[in-house]
Amino acid sequence: MTFNRGVNIGERIAELAAEVKRLNDLYYGTGDSPLPDADYDALKDELAALVAEHPELEPADSPLGKVNAPAELTGPTVRHARPMLSLAKATDEEQIRTFCGRFGGQVFRVSEKLDGLSLSVVYVDGSLDYVATRGTGAVGELVTEKVRHVIPGLPVEIEVPGRVEVRGEAVMLRSVWAAYNEAHPDRTLTNPRSGAAGTLVLKDPVAAAKAERLLRFFAFGADRDGVALEVPAGFDPVAQYVCASVEEVLTAIDEIGGRRDGLDYDIDGAVVRLHEPAAFDAAGFNSAEPRGAIAFKYPPEEKLTKLLSVEWPVGKIGRVPPRARVEPVFVGGVTVENITLHNPRLIRERDLRIGDTVAVVRRGDVIPFAGRSLPERRDGSEVEIVPPAHCPSCGSELEVRGTGEERWCVNLQCPAQVTRRLMHWASRQAADMEGVGDVWIEKLAEDGVLKRRSDFYDLTAEQLLGYERMGEVSAKNMVDSIASSKGMGLRRALIGMAIPMASEGTAKRLCLAGYERIEDVAAATAEDLVAIRDIGPKAAASIVDFFARTDVKEEIARLRERGVNLDVLDEDRPLDAAAAHDSPLKGRSVVITGAFTDPRSGAKISRPDVTRLVEQAAATTASSVSANTDYLLAGENVGASKTGKADKLGVTVVRQDELWQWLAEAGVL
Repeated sequence: MTFNRGVNIGERIAELAAEVKRLNDLYYGTGDSPLPDADYDALKDELAALVAEHPELEPADSPLGKVNAPAELTGPTVRHARPMLSLAKATDEEQIRTFCGRFGGQVFRVSEKLDGLSLSVVYVDGSLDYVATRGTGAVGELVTEKVRHVIPGLPVEIEVPGRVEVRGEAVMLRSVWAAYNEAHPDRTLTNPRSGAAGTLVLKDPVAAAKAERLLRFFAFGADRDGVALEVPAGFDPVAQYVCASVEEVLTAIDEIGGRRDGLDYDIDGAVVRLHEPAAFDAAGFNSAEPRGAIAFKYPPEEKLTKLLSVEWPVGKIGRVPPRARVEPVFVGGVTVENITLHNPRLIRERDLRIGDTVAVVRRGDVIPFAGRSLPERRDGSEVEIVPPAHCPSCGSELEVRGTGEERWCVNLQCPAQVTRRLMHWASRQAADMEGVGDVWIEKLAEDGVLKRRSDFYDLTAEQLLGYERMGEVSAKNMVDSIASSKGMGLRRALIGMAIPMASEGTAKRLCLAGYERIEDVAAATAEDLVAIRDIGPKAAASIVDFFARTDVKEEIARLRERGVNLDVLDEDRPLDAAAAHDSPLKGRSVVITGAFTDPRSGAKISRPDVTRLVEQAAATTASSVSANTDYLLAGENVGASKTGKADKLGVTVVRQDELWQWLAEAGVL
């Protein structure tokens, strides 16, 4: 729907009210909405602002001041013992300070605001009685039988007598959402939130469960006969902080936001509420919101914009992916102007066109992408996106590969590939030539000065000073940066080689498997490589084929001649057998969470570096806590979610002081 900005205030209010109601009905009726949350919020905020200025023009059926709810509940219903209300929202620090200032001397609780579907789970004398959605706020729709199939982890029994109500959020994990979409490219889910809501709308929960369309329930509160109590054992708790001041509240909001990108579920904010139940109840309610709580919303991760054009750049290993320019839009905390469209098949199946209004998604450090388009906003000027048949750089005919119908340039001398490989070699994760920028690499490659990786090490300051805008200091910094990169070692060299299908993790595993020199890796057979954990047959074949190339063998020799270290560094070696025998980490499965401080320097140490240290000590790392986890290695600012799950599963939580002691005794530190 496109609004006419020339209408009068009364008509605009009526338009906005009708659109907000339409979007509510779509979301609660089908589990999906054509608009991202941020754009929906913008419509509702505009409506609220206009109504505040002109209250006499608010329609009788206005959606303001009401719980977001479907037009009607189609299934069996139940009246909630206490209303399930929406929360007022804040988007800046001052609004949080104002909220906390209303309750001087009170203690606050700050918790993750999960982006899912609110549920009420009720037990009577320890047995599950029913599960209901929020519904209208006063009346919920019963979904007990559906939940039994699609939320397999929900406790059927609890060890608490009386009538106990547990409230929380049903979410679809990001990993589940991604796996489902990969397995069902013909009916992908827009995002995890829509996946959660849509799953409980489905009429056949058994089919949903068979399709691995499963949800997980996180509890944020419980009461027995109206009196608050601790969330019973068996539930995944929402991570939360208890805060005595507004400064602690703001710190907790920042810490939750800082963990947001590393979670396997979506959160769109942090909930700040009065910690004491009596104080919360005493604060009272308005028609749709409790006065004792507010939701701080983080920058949106999905917003609408216009797709302006599509380019097909050539990557370092020959892949030619679609990259799109969009009208600048603020999403995920940054202004986005370029996005990925993934592959030609996705473009075709989602019917994306130049000129479309698209929902741009950005989560963490993931490259922003187009989640979907809005065909109803087309005006006929949109243009079909046609993949190229020939390489945009060298003109060679492109190959079509894989289920994504990706285009590949197979000409190894393609100029674009050469430049991309040079940039990759100089990047932080490879040679880490901090003083060498991509612009200069591109210029030197165009001039034929840089043709291969080893050419970096022949550059001189005098040579660089021949270029405009290159001063003596910049030239010296570039040459010094290149010289210092010679100590890169085997792991970084393998990353810098850009071997198809071999990730940074592959390079790490080859070092931990005992390979000492790059020539040793080059001599390995596919059978040798497949024997290493997490290296599959395709990756092994790709590594063997890569090192069999004459140009690669010649380049390794040239790098050696220029003094580049291509042997394993001590920091990347496995722990020696004697030390490993004494290490509590040897053969253990561990999960790493939180922020860590290097005991040697007092500086923050990255999660990848901690991972490399514990893997040197012969441990195996995993991303999530499970029954197979031996240790949860916990740094600072760890939420209650992972530690709570560890406690429930009997997993030992190891704090960083003890971890550093183990690593020191094992000789890793």
